[in-house]
Amino acid sequence: MDSPQNDTPGCTKCAHYYITHDAQFLHGCRALSFKSKRLPQHEVSEASGAPCLAFKEKKRQ
Repeated sequence: MDSPQNDTPGCTKCAHYYITHDAQFLHGCRALSFKSKRLPQHEVSEASGAPCLAFKEKKRQ
């Protein structure tokens, strides 16, 4: 299995990423409207072969 592209920061730095309350699917992406067992960036990379294009850096408070 190929790893995600390193030119996009990980999901934990993305404004769309969230932790769900679903024990089966702990990771979620609001931009792409899905939950996953793995980080969404891995799912996107595997499905499309490209890094996530929905990445938006979190604003620091």
